[in-house]
Parts: sequence; C-alpha cells; structure tokens
Amino acid sequence: MKAVRIHGYGDPDVLKYEDAPTPTLKPDQVLVRVRGVGINPVDVKTRAGKGLNYSDKPFPLILGWDIAGEIAETTAGAPFAVGDAVYGMVEFPDVGSAYAEYVAANWTELAKAPQRIDLVTAAGVPLVGLTAWQALFEVGKLEAGARILIPAAAGGVGHIAVQLAKWKGATVIGTASARNHDYLREIGVDQVIDYTKQSFEEVVKDVDFVLNTTREDDTLARSFKVLRRGGTLISIAGKPDEEQAKASDIHAESILVKPSGEQMAKIAELIDAGYVKPAVERVFPLAAMNEAHRLQESGHVRGKIVLRVGDE
Repeated sequence: MKAVRIHGYGDPDVLKYEDAPTPTLKPDQVLVRVRGVGINPVDVKTRAGKGLNYSDKPFPLILGWDIAGEIAETTAGAPFAVGDAVYGMVEFPDVGSAYAEYVAANWTELAKAPQRIDLVTAAGVPLVGLTAWQALFEVGKLEAGARILIPAAAGGVGHIAVQLAKWKGATVIGTASARNHDYLREIGVDQVIDYTKQSFEEVVKDVDFVLNTTREDDTLARSFKVLRRGGTLISIAGKPDEEQAKASDIHAESILVKPSGEQMAKIAELIDAGYVKPAVERVFPLAAMNEAHRLQESGHVRGKIVLRVGDE
C-alpha cells in the first residue's frame, strides 16, 4: 500500500509518500480502506518532535489518527461488515498509522460514517468532534441555557463545539478574526468578538462556561476573569491554575481526548440531522501531506484540513 511515513522528526519535508506494508489484523480489529484522513495540530507537533513522545517506537512511523473509509476485512465478532462506511479516531494517543491507504483499527473506536457528508469530509470530524463532545458534555456537563465562551471558535475544535453547544441549547460567545465573523454567525454564535481588536474580558462577564482551545497568548489565564463564581473552565490546551480556580470557586480541568466509537455514532446522528456541519478549509491528496502540514502550521485554518486517499 501507499502511506506517508517519517524516518525522523523535523519539518514537513520529513513526510515521505512511499510504499509500506499493509497492516495485519489482531483480534477485535477491522481493516479499513481509507478514503479520507484528517490532520490536527497534534499531528504537526508530533511530526516536529514536540508533541506526543514516541521515543520507544522505531522509525519509520506512520502518523495521524483521523480516518474515514470502508471496511475491507473483519475479524470474528466485528459489528461491521465488509463495505460498511466508517469513521473514527484510532489508537490515540498511541501511534494511529492513519496516513495510509489501509488502517487496522479497533472496532470499538469506529462508528458508521454520517451519510449527509462524503467520507473525505467525515475524516475531519473524529478528533475535534470527540474533543468537543467530551469537553462539553462528559467533563464539563454543559446544560441548556448556559452562557459559554469559546475562543478560536472558527478553528477545528471550536467550530464543532459551537454547534454542539447550540444543539444543547446554550448561548454561545465566540472569538475570531474578521474573516470568520459571518461564518460564526451562520453556525449560531450569538456574540462574535474580534480578538484582533478587543480582549474578550473587556466585553464578557459572568459566563457559565469557557472552553479553552488555544495556547496562544494568555487566553487560559484571562478566562478566569470572565467566569462567574461556580463556573466551569475546560481546557484542551494547557492546564488551568489550580490555586486560581480554588480561589474563584471554579471547576477548572484540562482534558486529553480519548477514542470512542459510541460517541462518534452520536456525532454522526447530529450531522445527519443537520445540527452539525463540519467545515473543511482545503482538501489535499495524500501524497501532498507535507503541504497540508504547512497550512496547518500557519494557525489560520477555518474548520479542518483533510486529505483524499486514492486516485493520486
């Protein structure tokens, strides 16, 4: 099969499109013929040697975790049949080997893919969708009627979190640069703040929930200033200050996303029902993974960057 591998850490040029062995299946796995791959900030950090630590893993490595495709082979007891369209985040935070034409995946980490979008678009959903779901509902316990602030609301996690929060019945405040203001209003943001002109704490007070999705500047520290006493701060980028949280009577927690086929199935239902519309900034062929990483590193991506697998 064709895959994108690295033989050492470094800049995007270490990503090599080349031949690689087709994976063999273990019990409780299925083989997925990949049609789409999604990339995330953690992908580029890991490629550069600054993200997840794989010092115990031999090179070459196939990076990536987000896939969508069709079942090509099953093992005994699999809940899927050959030909089923599936999507999911595989093996995170271990080596997922998603940048490839075929991926061996634990079936508990997969779900039937949404039918309303194509498989290339669906590949951009898993990590950001699971992160938003777990932050908002599993850990943060977001309730209808809550006021939530989402900095970087047009980003990968941000744009999905906005739509999930609106589905839940929350009032959403989001920050973005001017080019994304109309987009945020389209997906339901009630109050849009231009972070290039104004700090959110100047105009926002006493919110119930902040979902911090960015390590940029001092967003995490400033989040405490806008929360009411007893509010919730969930961060996927940095750990909140425990003493500050205690002094302000705020539930503050950092989380690391985990795979879940069950949650992926719920997100697929919301996509098919029209509540969640994943945004794709650009589609590359798998062979252009280095270009996709460069765009991801720019830090100015609306929604997700995805890669089409096959027909290169």
